[in-house]
Amino acid sequence: MGLLDKIFGKTKESQDMSNVKLAVVFYSMGGTNYEMAKWAAEGAKESGADVKVLKVEELAPQSVIDENEAWKATVEATKDVPVATSDDIEWADAIIFSVPTRFGNLPAQMKQFLDTQGGLWASGKTVNKVVSGMSSAQNPHGGQEATLLSLYTSMMHWGAIIAAPGYSDPVIFGAGGNPYGTSVTVDQEGNMVEDVEGAVKHQAKRTVNIAQSVKNGNQ
Repeated sequence: MGLLDKIFGKTKESQDMSNVKLAVVFYSMGGTNYEMAKWAAEGAKESGADVKVLKVEELAPQSVIDENEAWKATVEATKDVPVATSDDIEWADAIIFSVPTRFGNLPAQMKQFLDTQGGLWASGKTVNKVVSGMSSAQNPHGGQEATLLSLYTSMMHWGAIIAAPGYSDPVIFGAGGNPYGTSVTVDQEGNMVEDVEGAVKHQAKRTVNIAQSVKNGNQ
């Protein structure tokens, strides 16, 4: 460690960590997964990563959105969030996806985004991306785990490295204990039932740490 590093408290580890580029890609209808995406970004930044928070393109007609106040409010709240593109996937060393469940599967908006990455996949540019997933539903057995497994199936085809949280920290148990990825139950008023902020941030930090190890191994 050099003199300036000692003065300003910077270590080689923190300098290396800043090299990890993380894309947090979400779809949110009621705001839950947007909030989780922001928590993930905060956790990753605490680990020194460069972070982009990105939404996937909305497919529902505006007339349908306007009939649902929570959906309408989320669209308004996220209007300035950039829409994810293939360039963002290529840029990233790691990707965290956050989605609500749809009958135990990915929402169409996220599925379409993944399905349009064929060009990157064919050129080998999805290989060794470190990926992790988060989800939500309106009841504890509403398909969160199945949704994450569906996501991870696509990631296996990408040749990505799946960084599931497992039971790598006690905070995971307090958030419901989902080893596949942080998931949360949302009540009828749109409130999160479990306190998952700590688990989300742990998952983000773990993803960044694994991505750093992969990145260092490839250098």
